[in-house]
Amino acid sequence: MKKILVIFLMFTQLLCAQKEMTHEVYFETDKYDIPPTEHYRLLLFLSEIEALDIQKVSIYGFTDDRGSDSYNMVLSQNRANSIKTIFSNNEFDESIITNVDGKGEILLKLVKEEDIHKIRGLNRKVEIIVQPYNPPRVQKVVEEKPKVEDIIKGELKAGDKFTLDNILFKTGYSKLLPESKPTLESIAKALVEREDIYFTIQGHVCCTQNSRDAIDRKTKKRNLSVARAKYIYDYLAKKGVSTKRMKYVGMRRKFPLGGEPKFDRRVEILVTYVGESN
Repeated sequence: MKKILVIFLMFTQLLCAQKEMTHEVYFETDKYDIPPTEHYRLLLFLSEIEALDIQKVSIYGFTDDRGSDSYNMVLSQNRANSIKTIFSNNEFDESIITNVDGKGEILLKLVKEEDIHKIRGLNRKVEIIVQPYNPPRVQKVVEEKPKVEDIIKGELKAGDKFTLDNILFKTGYSKLLPESKPTLESIAKALVEREDIYFTIQGHVCCTQNSRDAIDRKTKKRNLSVARAKYIYDYLAKKGVSTKRMKYVGMRRKFPLGGEPKFDRRVEILVTYVGESN
């Protein structure tokens, strides 16, 4: 079977060094739940780094100088863990998170008395350090697969399943990447013609803990796999595929593929019934 090269990283990315990136998340006194404003800032940071070829992420938790050493160690670890959970909920590969450590308290420096509360506030934090590959890695050669529209036009039976290749979603969203639209258009045309096929659209997510669903960043609900399946369902219905022939379901992270995380942000079609063609 022929082989094709997956799209290479842009030439300019190869020339420009990817520098280490950092971000800090601040917490309320004695708390490890992320405040809403800090959560929003963190999601913006995730949007900035999700296109990078990341080698590793380190997460370090800290507290202010109040509380015992043992209390502060536990609190700082809980703060680091809460940040890791946000990464996981937003489809970041946990295997690149190499450190999630509570470092305990940061001692006050010699400052004016009126500055103590401000300094303590800055010490109640988590530091995130993102180290990209430098230079970025070149993507691997992959086997060419039959086009989904050709599979749809061929012989099918109940129980057949196929992945909508090249239907890729933005991390944390049910919105397709622009390059996926032409492929989905071709699939829609093929399914309109095959009126004898009944099927279920299955949405999947990447990288969450314990096979949970991911959080949809747009709606803030933990149903991203459902939202992805419904996006395809609505698109096909708009293009003329009868809704009587379709169902959609979210599969959460029950069936990871074991490869690059982006391929787990996928949609599959399970054929449930094939009738007689007209």
